[in-house]
Amino acid sequence: MSRFLHPRYETLEAYTPGEQPRDRAYIKLNTNESPYPPSPQVLSTITQEEVENLRLYSDPEGKILCDKLAGLYKLSPKNVFLSNGSDDILNFAFMAFGQAGAAFPTITYSFYPVFGELHGVPCERIPLRKDFSIEPSDYFGKNKLLLITNPNAPTGMALFRMQIRRIVEANPHSVVLVDEAYVDFGAESCAPLVSEYSNLLVVMTYSKSRSLAGARLGFALGNAELIADLNLLKYSTNPYNVNRLTLAIGAAAVDSDAYFRANCARIIETRENTTKALESLGFCVLPSKANFLFTKREGISGAALYQALKARGILIRHFNKEPIADFIRVTIGTNEEMAAFLSATQEILREEGLL
Repeated sequence: MSRFLHPRYETLEAYTPGEQPRDRAYIKLNTNESPYPPSPQVLSTITQEEVENLRLYSDPEGKILCDKLAGLYKLSPKNVFLSNGSDDILNFAFMAFGQAGAAFPTITYSFYPVFGELHGVPCERIPLRKDFSIEPSDYFGKNKLLLITNPNAPTGMALFRMQIRRIVEANPHSVVLVDEAYVDFGAESCAPLVSEYSNLLVVMTYSKSRSLAGARLGFALGNAELIADLNLLKYSTNPYNVNRLTLAIGAAAVDSDAYFRANCARIIETRENTTKALESLGFCVLPSKANFLFTKREGISGAALYQALKARGILIRHFNKEPIADFIRVTIGTNEEMAAFLSATQEILREEGLL
């Protein structure tokens, strides 16, 4: 770092994205992207005219897309906030609602502590149960910004809507942010609760179920006053933070919602089949409602399995920290990709004398 960096950032531990190596062709099961392309309607939206219009600024309100999302979730456009990926919304939430501190699980999305450190927000990390599940009562009466990833990452385990309702009701003086990046793969969304609670913020992304990770589009659903708070920060920093093409394809994605729901069903089916196959190989697999599996095998470390799969051209995610160092996180790909993963895994286990 340079001598000009502000001292408050010198010890900042930045978020580590999933690796994107270019040395060879890989089967990418490490960043929770969709294995399926965007809908034909989305693809047809990127016309020559739309590209030529990139000379013009985007609509800072994203009115067309806001209206469509409001209709999809049966809310008012005043309940919808658009941003450049859901991480942007998390960043704004720490800025806007973290004055009393923040709390989140010890094992969850690793960007939360980064935002806490970045904005000087004291963070309380709440342990999971021994089975890696979240105990709702641990979050009662905290009265600080609460962040619940549901389904959780990297475990894939989910709370029921009623459980989150209890957390929201037990913290009436603080914002409860439910990060639903993976909710479309089998969990219950808290979007229906938005109109009931003034302190609930539901954050979603186009990166997973809607096959648009590269478009960088996220949105939040919440009370109109919460949305106004987020817009205040957005318009004070970067009002045009969602580009024209992303707004256009985001709207087209809402219009083709059935296409993405069908893809989610395919991913769920593949996930369940992969779970059974891993269990038959002796793996412990946590119950997932996400588009990935969190799993480990006695007799081989997570790091060793990660390295052996990478050597065979298959990328998965490994987190080198306790108590999850022996686990690997595997994104659900196509049936063909998962067959290759399982075949390579079986080969590795045989070489290690574990089969």
